[in-house]
Amino acid sequence: MTASIRIAAAQYPIGQPENLASWQAKVEQWVRDAAAQGAQLVVFPEYAAMELAAIDRSTASDLHASLRAVVALGPSIDQHYADLALRFGVVLLGGTRPFGQDDGQIVNRATLYMPDGQKGHQDKIMMTRFERESWDIKAGNSLRVFRTPLGMLGISTCYDVEFPMIARAQANAGAQAILCPSCTDSLQGYHRVRIGAQARALENQIFVVQAPTVGMAPWSPALDENYGAAGVFVPPDGDSPDDGVAALGAEGQGAWVIADVDLARVHRWRTEGAVRPFAHWPEQYCGAKAGDLPVDVVQLD
Repeated sequence: MTASIRIAAAQYPIGQPENLASWQAKVEQWVRDAAAQGAQLVVFPEYAAMELAAIDRSTASDLHASLRAVVALGPSIDQHYADLALRFGVVLLGGTRPFGQDDGQIVNRATLYMPDGQKGHQDKIMMTRFERESWDIKAGNSLRVFRTPLGMLGISTCYDVEFPMIARAQANAGAQAILCPSCTDSLQGYHRVRIGAQARALENQIFVVQAPTVGMAPWSPALDENYGAAGVFVPPDGDSPDDGVAALGAEGQGAWVIADVDLARVHRWRTEGAVRPFAHWPEQYCGAKAGDLPVDVVQLD
């Protein structure tokens, strides 16, 4: 397990690939660029893989048909991300994608790929109104934390990070950093997620990494507008930045945001910090019993 790591969080511009090969080339170039900058952990956004719906022009403008089209491409998406993690020697959080389960229901799945071929996934827990009411995406039913060669990682996809108990449970299970892939169609949506990410960093005394989609895709009813900036957030304590922002990109621009983080700081924040919110968390219940959500620890190291 490595304490100090270099993280690359994508501000990923949604495009309109002509075919699977052009999408594969685009994603490969992004990973190549991150690896060339020394990145060890590469984070893509929520629903980044949905741009593949553009391949079939006859269904690209149909919300549900485009969803099914990307579900069908799932094995190719999965294999490509796995190949890139292996080829470039990085831990890679692929862009989340709609995943069809055996019962026919579709979830929003984030998959973490290791350079040795191992992988693990976290399905989004909290569905937005669009996912619930228009898209019929179903919620995941379990939380996980991943033990990787870089450290202990959790995933809170977009809206998930606005709910404190999810990240709290992951932090209690050992997560030193929470990865937050996001996709928001307004600046208000982006700031809701960012505020949630910063709050989770503060109360759990951990790192939170946000990676958003950016740009306009008028051809897509799912990804038509994308706003945001990638960021790495920390508790404002000790030698951390006063505003808790360790790195932040320029909103709306396609780019990697790079940050070097020392995961050993999590222990120092919690034991030597000016405040100890992680340890003091139970006191807010005023003696009432309130247990944490169950979390599975997945061995990927």
